[in-house]
Amino acid sequence: MLLEPLDDQKRNSLLSVCVFAALADGGKSDSERAEMQRIADMLDAESAAPVIQQVLLGKLPLSDVAAALTSPSDRSLAYELALGVCEADGAITDEERSFLDHLRSLLSLDTTKSLAIESEVSAIALAVPGPQELETASLPKGPENQKTILNYSILNGALELLPESLATMAILPLQMKMVYRIGKSHGFELDSGHIKEFIATFGLGMASQIVEGFARKFARGAMKKLGGQLAGRIADQAAGSAMSFASTYAIGMIADRYYRSNRKLSTPELKSGFEGLKDQASKLYTDNRTLIEEKAQTLNGASIFGLLKPGSKDPV
Repeated sequence: MLLEPLDDQKRNSLLSVCVFAALADGGKSDSERAEMQRIADMLDAESAAPVIQQVLLGKLPLSDVAAALTSPSDRSLAYELALGVCEADGAITDEERSFLDHLRSLLSLDTTKSLAIESEVSAIALAVPGPQELETASLPKGPENQKTILNYSILNGALELLPESLATMAILPLQMKMVYRIGKSHGFELDSGHIKEFIATFGLGMASQIVEGFARKFARGAMKKLGGQLAGRIADQAAGSAMSFASTYAIGMIADRYYRSNRKLSTPELKSGFEGLKDQASKLYTDNRTLIEEKAQTLNGASIFGLLKPGSKDPV
C-alpha cells in the first residue's frame, strides 16, 4: 500500500499504531521506550513527538487513535503497518495476536480484507533465510563478498525511495538474507535467530528498525519547506535512502569480517567496526546514488516479493 503525504492527524495516528504494535508483546522495557522516543525525536514535526510520548505514557487510548482513521484506505494501512511491526521479530506472539485482533475490531476491517493484508505482509516480514536460499546462488567469498554487500546496499537504498509500505518491510529480511549468504560463504550455517541477534548487536532492533523506516516515510508529508515542498520531500527521501544503504553496507562488511575470523571478534570490536563502516558508507552512497535511483525505477510490488522468494538470486 502506498504511503502518501499525510496531514498531521493521520500521520500521528499511524505512527501511534506502530508504537502500540512495537510494545504489544508486553516487553515494555526502558530500552524499547528509549528507542521509540528516539524515533519520535527524529521526526521534523512539532506534533509527532508529543503524541508518541502519550502512547509511551499510556495516556492515549488505542480506540482514540483508531477513531481518527476514518477512510477505508487509512484503516487498511494502519493494520498493515501494525502487522509489519509485530512480525518483525518472527512469529506473532499471543500478546501481539490479541492486540491485532483488538485493532482490527476497532478499525472495522472485515475478515476478507484483513486476511489479504496478513498474507501480503507475512510473505515479506516472515521471509526466513535458510538452505533453500542457495538453490540458485553462488557462494562468493572474501573480496567477492564486497560486491554482494554493495548490491544489497544499493537495493535497500532503492527500496527506501519507494512509496509502498511493503518496500520498507522488505529491508530487514533482505539484510538477514545477506548475512546468511555471507556466513555460508565462510562455512557457517546460520539460523534466523542467530542472524537477528547479530544485527541487534548494533542497536538495530527488529521492530524499531521497521518503525523507524515508516517514520521517515511519514515525515515526508510534514517536511518544512526548504526551497519548496518538493525539494524538502526529495531531501528527506535521500536521507532515508542513505540510512538504509549505510546500515546494510555496515552490517554486511562487519559480518564478512566476523565470519572470516571464525567469529572471534568481540562485541566491542563488532560495534566499533560497524560505526566506522557506516561512516565509510556515506561516501559510497554518494558514489552510487545514480545506481540507487535507477534501481528504484525497476522495482514494484511484484519484484519486491520476488526478491524474497526461496532460491532467489543475489540482487544485481
